[in-house]
Amino acid sequence: MWRKISKVMIAGLLFTSLVGCSSSNGETADGKQASNYPKSNITIVAPSGAGGGWDLTARAVAKTMNDTGLINKSIQVENKPGGGGAAFMATFATKEASNDYMLMVKSPPILINHEKAEGNSKFGYKDTTPLAQLTRDYGAIVVKEDSPFQTLEDVLNALKDSPKDVTLAGGSAPGSMDHLVGIIPAYKAGIDLKTIKYVSYDGGGEAVTALLGGNADVIATDASTIATYVKSGDVRVLAVSSSERLEGELAEVPTFKEAGIDEEFTIWRGIFGPKNMSEDAVTYWSEKLQAMSESEEWQAEVTRNGWQAEYRNAEEFTTYLDNQNKIIVELLTALGMQK
Repeated sequence: MWRKISKVMIAGLLFTSLVGCSSSNGETADGKQASNYPKSNITIVAPSGAGGGWDLTARAVAKTMNDTGLINKSIQVENKPGGGGAAFMATFATKEASNDYMLMVKSPPILINHEKAEGNSKFGYKDTTPLAQLTRDYGAIVVKEDSPFQTLEDVLNALKDSPKDVTLAGGSAPGSMDHLVGIIPAYKAGIDLKTIKYVSYDGGGEAVTALLGGNADVIATDASTIATYVKSGDVRVLAVSSSERLEGELAEVPTFKEAGIDEEFTIWRGIFGPKNMSEDAVTYWSEKLQAMSESEEWQAEVTRNGWQAEYRNAEEFTTYLDNQNKIIVELLTALGMQK
């Protein structure tokens, strides 16, 4: 009897001791302070209107995290349009700089807007904490289904002959991503870029609306987000900025190179934390985002949206951004738009 009681008492004492070492003082078994992040719900911001690449990416991340149960806190997506993403960037880099519960989806404009001369953002990727690259996409030159422009060459000829009669639009500010995608063919064709009339909208969705409403003749946008409109028969894509032809609805669309323009442009999308994000939060999101990228649910989202998966962790993503920033500076300098 005593032996049985002793064994129970000893087991109880060992359990109490372990609990005391691991939880009562907030430390793990290896002596490190245990993290209690996250304690509240999380917001992912798409710094544009609904319907564009940032918005779709943010919602895909939130949906996948919820569907997989990787995160047990609610994730909401907020749209914060303005200045092609520059307006919210200022808020994110200042007022929200230490907010562990707010993340942001971005793409090359976080580099471009910081480096361009006119309307540039005071803040760039170094004013954030890069967490992961998630996908890559490509640019598309798009016209309305009944447009007289049948090829990219038709657009370039019109820009040469009567540039004032052609309105180019995009879902980002002048000098930003959509603008660059739209004018790269013209630049390579030797057209004076200062003669091209560009109108900016807050997000790809608004740019498509402008095209369908007759307020733009041509738009530059993301290849993935325009596929739905191609399927519905509302628009035609004249060329894409990929190195090879894409799949799905855009399988028959020529690349820039096939259309006579020897250039390509990759649109990556990634997720960022605030500049002063805590180490616990960075570690947490690094683990969760990698796990998400490997899940079947995320692969389904990538396929459904017509994206191409390309995951880089925080360290790899930061190095990639360093290299991409140099390229952007070179391109803007060549265009006379570098600050």
